[in-house]
Amino acid sequence: MSVKQASVHAKWIIGRVIGTKMPKTAKVRVTRLVLDPYLLKYYNKRKTYFAHDALRQCTVGDIVLLKALPEPRSKHVKHELAEIVYKVGRVVDPLTGRRVAGTEFLDPLTDLSEETSLSQKLQELNISSTSCGAESPPAETPTSS
Repeated sequence: MSVKQASVHAKWIIGRVIGTKMPKTAKVRVTRLVLDPYLLKYYNKRKTYFAHDALRQCTVGDIVLLKALPEPRSKHVKHELAEIVYKVGRVVDPLTGRRVAGTEFLDPLTDLSEETSLSQKLQELNISSTSCGAESPPAETPTSS
């Protein structure tokens, strides 16, 4: 009788860290949407994985990327931490590139030097909003004679 090895189907998994109390191990919860075939409605299905975190670099609330190990490290640990995708508490606004907490910016407001430099650049290029319509010559209408 031979022992069959169970393989991990997903090679890469993204989830949220829910515990780091074990030494060099992070507890990660992965949420998937599963369709109920009778009700035709999607439900959240959660699964918890244990991942090897040798440097103890993740904290509770981080979004992490897990990589499946070729062979399990222990009875429960079958993945390792590949990357911290989003660190908790360090959210950056994608438009401005500034750190935010909720709807408030954490970085102090910059001076109006950006606006003045923009107006100076426009003056160097001889572009203004009022001159756009004034510089264009009036269109001549053809006359029938």
